[in-house]
Amino acid sequence: MSGRARSEPGSSPERLAFFTDAIFAIAMTLLAVELERPHEKELASARALGSFLADQQGSYLAFALAFVLLWSVWRRHHKLMDQIGGLSKAFTAWHAPLLLLVAFLPFPTALIGASIGNPLAQTLFAGTMAAMVFCEAVLKEIAGSAGLVTGDPAEAHRHAGDSWGVGLWFALSIGFAWLFSYAFVLWFVAPLAATYGGALISHLRLSPAGHPIPDDEDAPRT
Repeated sequence: MSGRARSEPGSSPERLAFFTDAIFAIAMTLLAVELERPHEKELASARALGSFLADQQGSYLAFALAFVLLWSVWRRHHKLMDQIGGLSKAFTAWHAPLLLLVAFLPFPTALIGASIGNPLAQTLFAGTMAAMVFCEAVLKEIAGSAGLVTGDPAEAHRHAGDSWGVGLWFALSIGFAWLFSYAFVLWFVAPLAATYGGALISHLRLSPAGHPIPDDEDAPRT
């Protein structure tokens, strides 16, 4: 008999990872399905087709943006699952809202593709992305706190801080969408929110009760 320990039914990290990968793959494919196809009159000449393609530039921009964002979330989740040694009920349950938002994203993507400057369309897209990344952050927090990761739990919490930073960036962009029609440009620099926002959140974690961490000069001497 094999010495490898068996997971309880429904508690296999591999099965959860495979299922999550499938949802991401379907959602990323649906992004392309939402793109409008030219009709017979648009295919009648190169000029007509060129005009049609130019009119759809907002849709292509929305498709590329949503694809890259979904790919980024999937890639981070993939790395997380590679470090998971077991599952908890909370960790498994939080995949439900995450995957719901992943599957929903093609809809707001189609909306901003049709009217990328519309503040309500931007709000729906940014809100979906913010909620999705917040779910990602919660998963990392649970993985670190429940001891599900095979590596350093502090590393999982640090990566969770990066995700919180990105989620807050998307949430803040909602307010800007109602002031500026080009607020969606903020989404292209979301990685900066992970770098700097995540570092700030990690610093606050290390600072008890929100107070600054004393430096070496302020440290008590023995």
